[in-house]
Amino acid sequence: MRDSLGEVVVPEGVLYGPHTARALRNFAVPGPRLCDHPEFVHALVTVKIAAARANAALGTLDPAIADAITEAGAEVLAGRHLRHFVLPVVQGGGGTSTNMNVNEVLARRATEILRGRGNGHESLEIHPNDHVNRGQSTNDVMPTAIGIAVYRAAGRAVDGLRHLCDVLNAKADEYTGLVHLGRTCLQDAVPIPVSAVHRAQAHAIAEASTDLADVAERLLAVPLGGTAVGTGIGAADGFGAHAVRILAEATDLPVRPAKDPHHALASLEPLAHVTEAMSRSGRTIARVATDLRLLASGPHGGIAEVLLPGVQSGSSIMPGKVNPVIPELVMQTAFQLAGAATTAHLAVSAGELEVSPMAPVVTLGLLTGLPALAETARIFADRCVAGLCWDREAVARHLRGSLAPAVNSATTEGYEAAARAAYARPAANLDHIAKGA
Repeated sequence: MRDSLGEVVVPEGVLYGPHTARALRNFAVPGPRLCDHPEFVHALVTVKIAAARANAALGTLDPAIADAITEAGAEVLAGRHLRHFVLPVVQGGGGTSTNMNVNEVLARRATEILRGRGNGHESLEIHPNDHVNRGQSTNDVMPTAIGIAVYRAAGRAVDGLRHLCDVLNAKADEYTGLVHLGRTCLQDAVPIPVSAVHRAQAHAIAEASTDLADVAERLLAVPLGGTAVGTGIGAADGFGAHAVRILAEATDLPVRPAKDPHHALASLEPLAHVTEAMSRSGRTIARVATDLRLLASGPHGGIAEVLLPGVQSGSSIMPGKVNPVIPELVMQTAFQLAGAATTAHLAVSAGELEVSPMAPVVTLGLLTGLPALAETARIFADRCVAGLCWDREAVARHLRGSLAPAVNSATTEGYEAAARAAYARPAANLDHIAKGA
């Protein structure tokens, strides 16, 4: 097969064309591919369907060609042809090869559909650039499709986080009336209601999830119609507004034109904000997991106030050992999300002039990180938090170390006198502090 660069070998039986074949060689590195992220492929294809319909309505594309492109796209949305989206998500060129992989697959399949209808179309060939990509550029297609795919993934993550909030609040209700020893700097402090502990955890997660939902919603202000560097060059008058309206209807999302298409093409900041909110959410649930893991430590040599559900054996050599594997999963997921946020920061800083070509690596971080956050939150809620128990005997035993009496005494007798009395308590075992003073 020939393209503008010359001859290129395209395998038999595939729907993609020469640009994709070249990109497969240029970006032959291990890593997730477009077919591993159907939601991203679906978002890209939906953009192409909206563009075809808008061009047909404006008279810049033969309605028969637009219908064939739409039908080919509908097949992809129904789950067909996914194996032909073969390129790695991370690639050079800001996603041009991803855009062309979609253009080529839809063009080849639409050509088959159109020729199969007859009616004088038997010799017609739908072109990936002239027809499927009409009125578009990678510059505006990619941020539009990324925005839709990430928004949907973020929504599922928010749902998972809110489910975790519900389970924590239910656990707070379950232990209303129980008070345990609070700790600061890993030292005994004063009593705190267990219900307050769990409600505070739920509150922190709720705030993080709200922040994630808010920043993700901003991605629906899309630059479709901006074509190259936001100028709209090569698109028919009114194409952008028309295509965005169709896209909003097709996705049932509040998609709208970006206020400044030039900025929307040049900056990755909106995506970076989502990665930061994603990382914050991971960090927040990891803090809960870390606390539960510490409170469950032991059971004989640690705090052991919390009993976590035993979900699997904890050792290949020590019978009876059960590890806090779910909290440890949560913590490691948070580490991964923090890495995605760091990658996004570097990608944003590498942008220059009218476009930032590093969007693919940010996209990968979000398309892998958000589903991981969603599932981790649900696993944590259902396989750990929902089944945890507080050991009332251990809680009562540790309350003997409460410093509440000393705090109350200090209000009447003064801090120094209360401190001397606290150091003298045998149960506190703080003679070494008194001697040191």
